[in-house]
Amino acid sequence: MPRSDPPAMEADYVIVGAGSAGCAMAWRLTEAGRSVIVVEFGGSDAGPFIGMPGALSYPMNMRRYDWGFVTEPEPHLGGRVLACPRGKVVGGSSSINGMVYVRGHARDFDHWDEAGATGWAYADVLPYFKRMEDWHPGLHGGDPDWRGKDGPLHVTRGARSNPLTRAFVAAGEAAGYGATADYNGHRQEGFGPKDATIWKGGRWSAAEAYLKPALRGGRAILVRGLASRIVIEEGRARGVEIRRSGRTEILKARAEVIVAASAINSPKLLKLSGIGPGAELAAHGIDVVADRPGVGENLQDHLEMYIQMTSARPVSLYRYWNLFGKGYVGARWLLTRSGPGASNQFESAGFIRSRAGVEYPDIQFHFLPLAVRYDGRSAVKGHGFQAHVGPMRSPSRGHVRLRSADPAEAPSILFNYMSHDEDWRDFRTAIRLTREIFAQAPFDEFRGVEIQPGQGVRTDDEIDAAVREHAESAYHPCGTCRMGRADDPGAVVDPETRVIGVEGLRVADSSIFPRITNGNLNAPSIMVGEKAADHVLGRGMLPRENAEPWIHPDWRTAQR
Repeated sequence: MPRSDPPAMEADYVIVGAGSAGCAMAWRLTEAGRSVIVVEFGGSDAGPFIGMPGALSYPMNMRRYDWGFVTEPEPHLGGRVLACPRGKVVGGSSSINGMVYVRGHARDFDHWDEAGATGWAYADVLPYFKRMEDWHPGLHGGDPDWRGKDGPLHVTRGARSNPLTRAFVAAGEAAGYGATADYNGHRQEGFGPKDATIWKGGRWSAAEAYLKPALRGGRAILVRGLASRIVIEEGRARGVEIRRSGRTEILKARAEVIVAASAINSPKLLKLSGIGPGAELAAHGIDVVADRPGVGENLQDHLEMYIQMTSARPVSLYRYWNLFGKGYVGARWLLTRSGPGASNQFESAGFIRSRAGVEYPDIQFHFLPLAVRYDGRSAVKGHGFQAHVGPMRSPSRGHVRLRSADPAEAPSILFNYMSHDEDWRDFRTAIRLTREIFAQAPFDEFRGVEIQPGQGVRTDDEIDAAVREHAESAYHPCGTCRMGRADDPGAVVDPETRVIGVEGLRVADSSIFPRITNGNLNAPSIMVGEKAADHVLGRGMLPRENAEPWIHPDWRTAQR
């Protein structure tokens, strides 16, 4: 039996999770003069596998850095078990992700506000995106009035020197979608350069941007251990129980406890602490502190297919896909922080609408000048390219539930992917629209044969079968501690990120998203940490900015 290790450590705030939002909160709270203890189970983020952008497929597949979560057999994907990587390392998932930086569309946040997260409309959150950014557009233009400068988070763009990368944007324009110089600015819809959290050739994680400055300032302490429960006395959170080195310890919070442990671990920790659906807690012998049926529900993600082609010209990154090539890329990066290793290679983006009547984009593209999977395995022995594509706003919802009351046991995760007819319709459309883009003239000199789904896959039934067999998670879980009105029985936190029914406790990470945003989730997760810090400090919000986003003037009647 683990033994206690008094005396307890104590700070104004205890933050569980050194990920995207937790790191941001640690910096903003210490900047305001508060003391903070940050609890992180994972280890150091030092080393080339995390630091080198071009090595992104490695850390998300290494148990040293990843919790190694997998789903339950997904009933609508033929019973497949899918990977659900989450960062188990300082910096959390910002240390193992693909470094793609997407705020989300303005209308995403307007929907949050309308759904009960009052004060989280785009006019409310835009100032926080600007506060956190240090944006470097390079030679590609953009919307500086919509972007931040001098914030802690460096956001840059790749060189876009590969002709395939440029051909993708040209093909999108040729197909009639138009260009956007900055999808994080006035206009998301269209094709253009992609933003990334990369700085001076290296990954710029939330740990680099926020946590390490907070630790250097002396008001933050990083404690490595497994958070086993929130200590709640008389309806108020008083601290966090952790396990480390065979001991159980209590980290005391004089003011509040803040859970920022991910869309998987945050609901798990709340449930272990007696906050969640009463029947589920009782089944595991956990005393109910607050019966909140929404804890662990509303799980969402982006699902995507890789539309892969062979390249008729030897211009893809496959030239480095051998022992000598990888050695060259690694050595060049280690010595000069330059070359292919200094980019995540996601350098061109696309956002389009699936059909007329959709107000703003609901399909996202990630283009890569190589045919490869996230696990690093090449799809073809030769040159190729691919676009990751999938619907952005699936109506499917899943859940995160306890397997037992043991904090060391992974939870049960079911996304329930493709559980609506709308999912299948939208996926077929996304695949066919991608094929149309690859068929445009800018790809004529490069276009080979389709590898996946394959040139013979044409009918609805054939495409559905391919999706069922090959669709993969984009690793964007969210929504499991949904933010909403305090009187909403399905909400877990109120619009100030306070857990409903427990004093002195907040949740601030992607788990509080009412609905998934349009694109990758690192940027909005950091924004949540930034804005939640101001709620915690009680010093008022940044002034609203009523910037109106570009919406296609004929969206009701035209698809492009």
